[in-house]
Amino acid sequence: MKTAHRNRNVNDALWQMALIILIALAVSLGVNHFRRGGLPFTRELSSRGLSGGDKKAEEPIIKFEEARALFLTNGAVFVDARPAEVYHQGHIRGALNLPLDSLDEYLPDFSVQVPPDSLIITYCDGQSCHLSKEVALQLAAKGYSHVEVLVNGWSVWKDSGLPTESSQ
Repeated sequence: MKTAHRNRNVNDALWQMALIILIALAVSLGVNHFRRGGLPFTRELSSRGLSGGDKKAEEPIIKFEEARALFLTNGAVFVDARPAEVYHQGHIRGALNLPLDSLDEYLPDFSVQVPPDSLIITYCDGQSCHLSKEVALQLAAKGYSHVEVLVNGWSVWKDSGLPTESSQ
């Protein structure tokens, strides 16, 4: 008799735990649904870099060490997203200038020089600079499938003593 009573208590406890879990799940889903900027439940895993098309691409960040290694092996095309006058004052050696504010003007020459399957690393200057991200998104929309962003690229590059050049 005690065993049956004990089994019933265990079963009751298990049902209560399951009910508590279900209630907690329902409450959390409801809060997430009505929360501004709710958390996504899934994330699309894609190949390296931004991809074009009508899907909103996420910002792919490349680590400085990886960008440095690609530079040293000529494994990527570096693109300076800053305005032309700033680019001419100094940029990563060999980087092409593709300023966001003149993108339509620069893009035809860029397209001739850089095939769409090239690995491209965009950069600008400062943690809050979004020019490189915007240029990367524009390139992805134009069919460039391997575009990455080097955050605070110019400052980090200069501070590391890596090759730079100026057009002045």
